[in-house]
Amino acid sequence: MGKSETVKVRVPATTANCGPGFDALGIACNIYNELELTLFTNEVLEIAVSGEGKQYLPTDDSNLIWHVIKDLLQKTNSSYKGAHIKMHNNIPLSHGLGSSAAAIVAGILAFNLAVGEPFSKEEMLKIATDVEGHPDNVAPAIFGGMTISLQENDAVKTFSFIPQLPLKMIVAVPEFFLATKKARQVLPEKISVKDAAFNIAHAASLVAAMCTGSSDVLRYAFADKLHQPYRAALIPGMYDVFAAAEQAGALGAALSGAGPSLIAFTIDNENAIGEAMVKAFAAHSIDSHYLILDIDAQGAMRI
Repeated sequence: MGKSETVKVRVPATTANCGPGFDALGIACNIYNELELTLFTNEVLEIAVSGEGKQYLPTDDSNLIWHVIKDLLQKTNSSYKGAHIKMHNNIPLSHGLGSSAAAIVAGILAFNLAVGEPFSKEEMLKIATDVEGHPDNVAPAIFGGMTISLQENDAVKTFSFIPQLPLKMIVAVPEFFLATKKARQVLPEKISVKDAAFNIAHAASLVAAMCTGSSDVLRYAFADKLHQPYRAALIPGMYDVFAAAEQAGALGAALSGAGPSLIAFTIDNENAIGEAMVKAFAAHSIDSHYLILDIDAQGAMRI
């Protein structure tokens, strides 16, 4: 039985949108999923899962990571037909921290390393975007830092940079799941020009503030009219949690991805902000806990 070398990779969590940057902005965060992969020339499939989601994630051929790897094996006409996959997850599942993007990127990167690196990072981004449907999570997962991504016809382009502020991200993680599909179903098909202009101004200001280190501008930049108002009904107390974070010293707060986690951005007072967010959720009978995260600067990598 022929087999590839065994490769091990880690992929960061990500927070997408950052308020006004719907489907365009993302940030890599320093919680990681790890994946170990060995490819085999015969049709064997062994999948082991530990950590977050171990009781939910399938260990048969419906597993997302195997789906990604199997598709790449077919597209590259590889002689490998099976795999041993061992994953350990630290990223909360279905909580707006890019767990599916991390799985997709982990599968692509591990495959790429196992078969001799036929794909560049840019090509991996395109593959990952095709699977995920949008680049806002997969881009920071691959490149690290903060990313701005766009899709033009069949091309996917991203720009990665490290914000010029010593930012901490405080993530309030409520004790319930919210499927991205459900969070997308509540969005309107059309919006007003006024709301579109509002978001363009805020997203541009957010990126400019991150690039120049302007905390004063950042305080006004997280507002959104494209997705958060429509998703608020799915997350009890969302705006109260935002307000509590800001009153405790945060520069601003937003939905993390499609939610239900809420994220605050700050330079100090991390624990006070986290405690205020948890307390605000509790006032709406929602149990939660908070994480204090840094920006991951490296993105997906071999370990």
